[in-house]
Amino acid sequence: MKFKDQYQFVSQNIKKNKIRVFMTVLATAIGCAFLIVLASVGFGLHDSILKETMEDRAVTEVQVHGRETDGNYQPLTDEDIDFFESLEGVKAVTRNKQLYQTPTYKLEDYQAQSNTLVSHFPSEVKAGLELSEGRLPEKENEVIVGYNFRSNLLLSDVNQEELYNDQDEPKDKYLYQDSLIGKVMDMEVIQINDNQEETKSISLKIVGVTEKPGREWEEDRSVYISNSVLKEVEEFTGTARGMVDSPGGEQQGPELEIGAYDQVTIYATSIETVKQVSEQLETENYASYSVISEMEQINILFTIMKAGLILIGTIAVLIASIGIYNTMTMAVTERAPDIGIMKAIGAKPKIIKRIFVLESSLIGLAGAVIGTIVAYVISFAVNIGLPLIIESAFNEELPPGLKFSMIPWTLVLIAVGICLVVTILSGLRPAKRATQIDVLKAMRREV
Repeated sequence: MKFKDQYQFVSQNIKKNKIRVFMTVLATAIGCAFLIVLASVGFGLHDSILKETMEDRAVTEVQVHGRETDGNYQPLTDEDIDFFESLEGVKAVTRNKQLYQTPTYKLEDYQAQSNTLVSHFPSEVKAGLELSEGRLPEKENEVIVGYNFRSNLLLSDVNQEELYNDQDEPKDKYLYQDSLIGKVMDMEVIQINDNQEETKSISLKIVGVTEKPGREWEEDRSVYISNSVLKEVEEFTGTARGMVDSPGGEQQGPELEIGAYDQVTIYATSIETVKQVSEQLETENYASYSVISEMEQINILFTIMKAGLILIGTIAVLIASIGIYNTMTMAVTERAPDIGIMKAIGAKPKIIKRIFVLESSLIGLAGAVIGTIVAYVISFAVNIGLPLIIESAFNEELPPGLKFSMIPWTLVLIAVGICLVVTILSGLRPAKRATQIDVLKAMRREV
């Protein structure tokens, strides 16, 4: 008996019991759709978190804090920078020096106190630094400021109680409103001599503003000065990084080596090379940190979550398999005369078994295909409708691009595979029973 003949025999029998087969396919489709939709939640949330992380250049960052030597961590110098840049997979190495006092910046009638850094702009550009407006500094007295620096500039002749609203935020009417590009501001630094505070003012021209931080909760209010401005401050204070002497004569701040950097960040060429760079740093006794270490833990967590959801969804398919078992058992009983005739003309048991397994497989495949289509429709509706429901019901604005459901092709393959395995196993017992039917009893309909 050829496979074509077996398929025709199965098709004829399915057509004879359309309603029963349809209900069985429907139950299988519901189980498969439930499995896919349930697991798609884990895939969707995982993809949203990874996408948000990948869009931030921090994903390729490796922060280096120092090098361990004889049990002590030494600050990083140009020699270390050269070593980092020689490593395979390194795109750029940024380094910053920090001014160890918070200067007061005055622009017209406005003033602000902000963190001050000395950055190496060529490496920052290689790492992906972009400006929201303006250009990079070209002269010694030119600076760029952080995106949120302007929101820190407040009128200087207004008392503190009047400046802020009930939410402790500065009122708009007291904020600096004009563009900062091309403006000249004064940076005031202090030093204490003989218990007397002295002030030095340095004029700086703003030529650029950094891009908006990638995350809503991040703010950049820093001022980025040149090395020559830092040296001018150090000459005035007589201390490294402009540290202020305390009244007792002691410097406030850590001890520094000449040429040492406060913050060094390595940017890998891709996310795949971050781990490789981190391992090389660990071999050389550098203390480092990267987001990848946390991402690995997130991946493990979501993998367990997705496996659990697939397992729960499989239960629905197992419940549907009861219907398949019942359908195939009834099919064997109803077709006992046909089985007897096939045996009488010489059909082998494995052929008879294959026919019933083929029928249960077709039912499972049809249910899996329909269930997959339904799952995609539900997933699409969930991603559109659920955010609207949550935002209207709870007055909460969800992050842009958040996916509650995502169905990758791997999930479809897993779901279809589970459906086929379960349906085939459900049809094995009735198929085996069909091969054990006695020919004479089958012809007399005594089965």
